[in-house]
Amino acid sequence: MKLQVAIDRVPLERALLMMRDLDSIVDVIELGTSIVKDYGLVRLRDEKIHLNHSKLLLDLKTNDEGKYEFEKGFSTGADILTVMASSSRETIEQVYDVAMKNQKQILIDLMETDEKKIEEISDFKDAIFCIHHSKDAGSGFDAATTTANFHKNHPEIEHIAVAGGIDLSQAKILASQNIADMVIVGSKISGQDDPVSAAKNFMEVIQ
Repeated sequence: MKLQVAIDRVPLERALLMMRDLDSIVDVIELGTSIVKDYGLVRLRDEKIHLNHSKLLLDLKTNDEGKYEFEKGFSTGADILTVMASSSRETIEQVYDVAMKNQKQILIDLMETDEKKIEEISDFKDAIFCIHHSKDAGSGFDAATTTANFHKNHPEIEHIAVAGGIDLSQAKILASQNIADMVIVGSKISGQDDPVSAAKNFMEVIQ
């Protein structure tokens, strides 16, 4: 299982330093929606972000204007961009096509998405489908049980990520299930005094 670290709600300069430090350790580094909104795609493009090992994900949370937003997003050098599953089928088709044409990846965020909509979009076989517990919803997310049930209900979906307050114990259980491709961790790594040590701890329990 891969590890994605989400960096949110910090100055861009700090985020860039953290990215540099985490690049040789984790699989994917995410610049979260707050950073994308605070600084914008033009600023991120002009930073010419370069990672040697990790992939770069920008959490655009696209809902509309899919083709435009994904073309601008990939112009920053990002490897993975996100779209909300609640978007129209047409929007998801547009962003999926842009990603495939650019030989990049797309993550479909399933936050607050019902079963009917998941079934309608489950045919995007190369997309990553992210089971995402909302930060505003608070604690109480049983990531392992939710992931197992999701896989049982949607065996046709090949690429699964899980996000939402994941700690070390949850990450270890998720890894043992061998269902999810990727676990996404935010403040349990990026919010710590020593993000590098925290990331190494997570890498140890998922491998």
